[in-house]
Amino acid sequence: MRTAYNVETVRAAERELMARLPEGALMQRAAAGLAAACADLLGRVYGRRVVLLVGSGDNGGDALYAGARLARRGAGVTAMLLAPERAHSAGLAALRRAGGRAVGVEDAERLIEKADLLLDGIVGIGGKGGLRPDAARLAEAAERSRAVVVAVDLPSGVDADTAEVRGAAVRADLTVTFGTHKPGLLIDPAREYAGSVRLVDIGLALPEEAELEALQHADVRRLLPVPTGESDKYRRGVVGIAAGSARYPGAAVLAVYGALRGGAGAVRYVGPAGDAVIARFPETLVSDRGPKHAGRVQAWVVGPGAGDDASAVGEVLASDVPVLIDADGLRLADRDAVRARTAPTLMTPHAGEAAALLGVPREEVEGARLASARELAGRYDATVLLKGSTTLVADSGGGAVRVNPTGTAWLATAGSGDVLSGLAGSLLASGLSALDAGSVGAYLHGLAGRFAAGGAPVGAHDVAEAVPAAWRDVTDA
Repeated sequence: MRTAYNVETVRAAERELMARLPEGALMQRAAAGLAAACADLLGRVYGRRVVLLVGSGDNGGDALYAGARLARRGAGVTAMLLAPERAHSAGLAALRRAGGRAVGVEDAERLIEKADLLLDGIVGIGGKGGLRPDAARLAEAAERSRAVVVAVDLPSGVDADTAEVRGAAVRADLTVTFGTHKPGLLIDPAREYAGSVRLVDIGLALPEEAELEALQHADVRRLLPVPTGESDKYRRGVVGIAAGSARYPGAAVLAVYGALRGGAGAVRYVGPAGDAVIARFPETLVSDRGPKHAGRVQAWVVGPGAGDDASAVGEVLASDVPVLIDADGLRLADRDAVRARTAPTLMTPHAGEAAALLGVPREEVEGARLASARELAGRYDATVLLKGSTTLVADSGGGAVRVNPTGTAWLATAGSGDVLSGLAGSLLASGLSALDAGSVGAYLHGLAGRFAAGGAPVGAHDVAEAVPAAWRDVTDA
């Protein structure tokens, strides 16, 4: 499992380690890993032009020491100092001894334009509130440059803890981060500024509980339900789908499709789209008597394509089994009824739906995904799967937030969310917790989207069809 920690935790671990090491040893470890990553990108170091964008903190010191290592290998290294009087003195001395030079920012455009590699050491993980004007101009010049851009620990201008980007920021091709990932490297909008991420182990001792977790194949494989010789369709779990309407029958079909691919033993459908569902999936158990009279289920999915029918949502929320609420169900669900539930509840909004529930503009949710997911989980006392360019799953009780590492932009297509709802609901019915069902569902859904798309447009039905291939890819790894 990939983990990320907030700045306060990282700083505490750094202080504890530095107390046991010779002075400057920790920075030298970071600089060695940083220089090696730069050398790998350059291929041939000798004769290459490297420009360091150096701020006043330890982040600038890392860049200076790494620059010294590259200069000793024959690179022409120039450090551009934003605050010469506050530059890391030992790092600057090391660079000069290695044959590098230091200049101010007056000739920034010309030097950046001619560079083969730019090393961003402007602001470290403690940076807040956006870049100052001089630093912002360097970030903009770096973006216009044809040089490879490497960020030290975190791209300057992004918030390490919240993943927010306020104003100009360095857009890196590679970020070399030290000790652990930071939330801003895994969550948009900051993630898109990081490029590829390379983690350098510097020996930090970190707490067991992280700020963020990103499941990998091995983690998902351990969580997937596997039938035994004693299993029957009821022991594997039955998921109920209360979805669709006369206007949106396709939402019901796609939610059932996702549920059939999700590992539960049977799917019960309740709603006005029964004819469309049974015509496409004759194995579905269809009822028109409402959720209360549909028969026993181990979990419900409610809301996709429901229109304005609040009665089904109310009946499902009154049940004593886990419930997944999506799409129209999010709008129709009474918050007090959700909070009063004793069984787990998983809500799956996209940014627009989350914004409506929180009473804020959509842009605020998209710019602060982590805070928004946590806030919504707390308000509804539910687990929240916030869909988007980075999908997050947050529990109301706190703990690590899950960030989904799979997916493709081609998943932004009509009906894709309905497939995810059915898939995650089926995992709920098979016995997974709301956090695990949401996380594993998002992981398989994202992987299926990649397989189905293959770099080309894809429909929601293609995604559902590719879920078994994603499942096999995880279990065979």
